[in-house]
Amino acid sequence: MRVAIVEYGAGNLASVQGAVVAAGGEPFLAVTPEQVATAERLILPGVGAAGTALAELRRRGLEDALADAALRRGRPFLGICLGMQLLAERLHEFGEHRGLGWIPGAVLDLRELTAGAAGAAAPRVPHMGWNTATVRQYAAFFGPSGGTRHYYFCHSYALTGAGDAVIADTPFGGTTVAAAVLRGNVAGTQFHPEKSQTNGRRLLEAFLHWAP
Repeated sequence: MRVAIVEYGAGNLASVQGAVVAAGGEPFLAVTPEQVATAERLILPGVGAAGTALAELRRRGLEDALADAALRRGRPFLGICLGMQLLAERLHEFGEHRGLGWIPGAVLDLRELTAGAAGAAAPRVPHMGWNTATVRQYAAFFGPSGGTRHYYFCHSYALTGAGDAVIADTPFGGTTVAAAVLRGNVAGTQFHPEKSQTNGRRLLEAFLHWAP
C-alpha cells in the first residue's frame, strides 16, 4: 500500500514514515503534485505555523493536487496535528488565513477556547502529552461510540465549529476540544498517531485498510 506523506516543509516526516512502516504500509515522500497523484493513500503531517504551511503548500502546487486526489478521486486522506487544522475554513494564528476548507469551522488559540471555563484554572498551553480521546460517532479508526483511547498531543490551537465532522474529542482546560474529524474519505487527528505507541499504530493500521 503506497502512502504519500506530503512534504511541504512543516512535517515530522521521519517519525511518520517509521510509524507507517510499522503499521504495514509503504510510505514515500510526495514533494510534487505528480508524486501526490500516484498515491493510494495520503497523509498530511504538520508542525509549526499555519500561515507559513499554507503558503508553502500553495507555492508548491500541492493544494490543488491534494484536492484532486482526495476530493475528486476519493483517495483516503489523513491529516495529523497541523495537517488536520489546515483542513478548516479559517485559521487564526498570527493573523487570519484561508484554510483548505474541506472541514467546516475555524482554528483558534486554545487560550481563547478555554477562557472562562467553569471551575477551571488557566490551562498550560501548549496542550502537550498524553490525554484521552473519546469517540462521539462511530468511525473505522476507533470503533463504536463511547470508546476511549490514550494518544499523544502537542498543540496550541484547536478546531472549533466543525459540527458533526468531529468524531472524537479530548478534555482540556475545563472544556473539550476536537481530537479527530471525519468527512467522507477525509479524516484528521489533532493528536500524533506516530507518537502514540500501540494505539497510534492501530489507528494507522486501520487507515491502511480503510475503505470509505
